[in-house]
Amino acid sequence: MPGVVAGMERHQVAVYLGALTAGGAAGWAVPAAAPWLEHAINPLLAVLLYVTFLQVPVAELGRSLRAGRFLAAALVVNFAVVPLLVAAMTAVLPADRAVRLGVLLVLLSPCVDYVIVFSGLAGGDSRRLLAATPLLLIAQVVLLPGYLLLLLGPGLADVVEPGPFVQAFVVLVVLPLALAWLTQRRTRLTEVMSTTMVPLMAATLFAVVASQVPRLGGDLPQVARVVPVYVVFLVVMAFAGLAVARAFRLDVASGRAIVFTGATRNSLVVLPLALAVPGDLAAAVVVTQTLVEVVGMVVYVKVVPRLIVQ
Repeated sequence: MPGVVAGMERHQVAVYLGALTAGGAAGWAVPAAAPWLEHAINPLLAVLLYVTFLQVPVAELGRSLRAGRFLAAALVVNFAVVPLLVAAMTAVLPADRAVRLGVLLVLLSPCVDYVIVFSGLAGGDSRRLLAATPLLLIAQVVLLPGYLLLLLGPGLADVVEPGPFVQAFVVLVVLPLALAWLTQRRTRLTEVMSTTMVPLMAATLFAVVASQVPRLGGDLPQVARVVPVYVVFLVVMAFAGLAVARAFRLDVASGRAIVFTGATRNSLVVLPLALAVPGDLAAAVVVTQTLVEVVGMVVYVKVVPRLIVQ
């Protein structure tokens, strides 16, 4: 078993791509399983984030708060640069409000899970990024409703209820974070749980894709229209992240981490919010972003080290 876990950790990208492919095949072949898999998403996410937070000691979080330039760069790229880019991109989004909501939900929320993996593969400072994870997650929960109201207008209340936001914040942020900090002194538990990160991520990706593929149906043309938006976002954010890293005069490893945190989005955590929207379009749009992004991250791992060189 240790050898299997080590192998999965060495080949994380292949494992995640395999999970996405298997999820797509399962969703197409066994659509009746979709509702069961959908119910598994939130528990899987809660455990996944618990394991992620378990690797962030309280002392490490305190040090991250003192890493002023890195933290400021992460906040600027995610909560100033990204919203400005997304606001500009709303001009080319489809008119359907559910589609627009799905795109905004996912693009306005910075990733807090596999960004750490991909950043590390490209030589980014994953340790510092991991320590900033709770702060990024809390900041996006606080700021996201305001951004949505600003970009969607007063009609937002017609398609979004505040209940799922509050529930997601409690279940996916407060409880995993509190439990992680209460149990992280148990060294053996931390070591054991850390080995489950890759399988948990793979299981979550599989459940997400397999549960949503059957929902596409006649919505596929509308969903396909947002794929170029996601591709353009990845391309632009590579250079925007580079500009922010240079503006804050970060070292190479920290600069690469900033590029990744600006480009990767929190599709897994915002999916429960999209599922609460009437109809299937918003959720399908969010899942599509995951598919585009994972492929994009494979490219980023090769390209970012060439953008920010030693």
